[in-house]
Amino acid sequence: LANLTGYYCFVSQQNLESYLQALNINMALREIAPLLKPDEETDHRGSHVTVKTLSTFRNVLEFEVGVEFEEDLRMTEGRKLQTALDTDPPARGTT
Repeated sequence: LANLTGYYCFVSQQNLESYLQALNINMALREIAPLLKPDEETDHRGSHVTVKTLSTFRNVLEFEVGVEFEEDLRMTEGRKLQTALDTDPPARGTT
């Protein structure tokens, strides 16, 4: 995996409203989300990654590459997710 350390600037968004609606995100958040222009600062050291989202809803996400972790999205989506970033490409024909 290439080193992901860097500062990433928001550029644009397309079809965000439809995407959030498909995820069953509530109407209030669907109206606020397009107004946000989040940048991200990523620190990648070995298998450890820290991602700081720099916007109105600031948050910090820390994880180990290849290790599943719980992502708490209750403030924005009202749910928790099990998430993993893997460096291996998916097998052909899988999603």
